[in-house]
Amino acid sequence: MAVVGGIAVPHPPIILPEVGRGEEWKIEATIRAYREAARTIADMRPDTIIITSPHTVLYAEYFHVSPGKSAKGNLEQFRVRGVSVETKYDEAFAKELEKLAHEEGFPAGTDGERDPSLDHGTLIPLRFLQEAGLSGIPVVRVGLSGLDAEKHYQLGQLIAQTAEQMGRKTVIAASGDLSHKLKEDGPYGYAPQGPQFDKKATEALREADFMELLELAPDLCEEAAECGLRSFLILAGALDGKAVAPRLLSYEGPFGVGYGVATFHVTGNDPTREFGRRYHDKKRKRAAEQKAREDVYVRLARASLEHYVNTGTVLHRPEGLPDEMLDERAGVFVSLKKRGKLRGCIGTIAAGRECIADEIINNAVSAGTEDPRFAPVSRIELEELTYSVDVLGKAQPVESAEEFDTKRFGVIVTSVGRRGLLLPDLEGIDTPQQQIEIALQKAGIGRGEPYSIKKFEVIRHK
Repeated sequence: MAVVGGIAVPHPPIILPEVGRGEEWKIEATIRAYREAARTIADMRPDTIIITSPHTVLYAEYFHVSPGKSAKGNLEQFRVRGVSVETKYDEAFAKELEKLAHEEGFPAGTDGERDPSLDHGTLIPLRFLQEAGLSGIPVVRVGLSGLDAEKHYQLGQLIAQTAEQMGRKTVIAASGDLSHKLKEDGPYGYAPQGPQFDKKATEALREADFMELLELAPDLCEEAAECGLRSFLILAGALDGKAVAPRLLSYEGPFGVGYGVATFHVTGNDPTREFGRRYHDKKRKRAAEQKAREDVYVRLARASLEHYVNTGTVLHRPEGLPDEMLDERAGVFVSLKKRGKLRGCIGTIAAGRECIADEIINNAVSAGTEDPRFAPVSRIELEELTYSVDVLGKAQPVESAEEFDTKRFGVIVTSVGRRGLLLPDLEGIDTPQQQIEIALQKAGIGRGEPYSIKKFEVIRHK
């Protein structure tokens, strides 16, 4: 036995009559589809139901699996009393999944529970499943994480492997809404990326095109304020390598939030649908191409942080570096990005080390471990990082902002021992005045306080 199917379902509290009080009929198609999806699961006669929820315990780099024998929840947070749902847990499955994850070095398990009660992302699917006759079937509740799409997919693969090893006929209920930005008068407003995301996601669910789910652009997902993608990816991973019969039963968004309902029935094996392996190969190829484009400055920054994270020691200056990295001294900034977003940036305005190479080595480690805006970079993140290295030229005093442009020059502002710096050519900074204002904020220099300005050029290495 193994994973035999699954459903992707939303979790709007208003779908329940006790909350909606008549408003739920504005999503009548979703209600009918939800009931059909629940019956589909019931017809599979599962031994275990996995429910993945965005609203249970969530950690940045760890997947939480709820421990214990049972759990219950209610609707009091939605001002509804007297309505509760209770379920027993499949403790043995949760423990076996945790054991397998530990053996694979995968960050998932039962540690770190903060609130054992059922969240609404779990309670609402359970309500429909129990109404379909599945009250006695034990559940495993799985939370999401801040890790990337591939890690969520891999968790689904581990769930499928656990089901196979235990001989459990298992189904997945992936709980999650789509975009929260479909209407101006909706609770979260409108963004054009909202409908774009929902179109792509529902088409992927309709066709069981799990590669499309894996490759949805992070920026699109963020701007759309989506909720359920990572939940759906766990479901997709559990169906990796399987022939499936998909059905998109409904899609609605009258309240400004997208609700999709889809079912997936496993009909056999299909090696052409091993999307996890294909995605990993593409990702590894892209990473290799990116590294091949890196110059010696960036390669040194990457090697420095990776060495420190993996060993806890600072990298010794390697042999074979160019003369200008060994003979010259300068201030250096090292910036890290993860999935296109800043992950750390630390630098020195003036040279503080023997040479540029040493400046890079130390600032790369600091960018990854000492930027107060971020937690230290973990080993699991290293392969996702991209680096840039800015080598600063000599600072020159200027009288006014009109003397430089933001693309070419960085700025240093100074006032009574306080100093702030901003690098050039940063996204969203289009005028010298913006550049100066941000540098003043970084320095803690208030309005009306006197300050001096210096400009500098950089050589940016990527």
